[in-house]
Amino acid sequence: MYGSAKVYVAVNARFEPDGKVYPMTVTWEDGREYQVDRVLDIRRAASLRAGGRGLRYKVRIGRRETFLFLEGDKWFVERKATGMQARRS
Repeated sequence: MYGSAKVYVAVNARFEPDGKVYPMTVTWEDGREYQVDRVLDIRRAASLRAGGRGLRYKVRIGRRETFLFLEGDKWFVERKATGMQARRS
């Protein structure tokens, strides 16, 4: 069984005077830190793969584009999951 799981991550973000929030770095669960090179889009959306809703940031990290979600006060990314991981999400 395959699916997606939420992975909560640490994010350093920049807060603008107008209230907008921009992620600057993402720290993965194993401690690796990634620089967000560019925020391409921000919109209210649901994570159709892993569940949850909030602000969805389409970001570029290196050459890869991915989604980063801000759900309340927590940040998460979607990760491919197998077996029991997919059922728990």
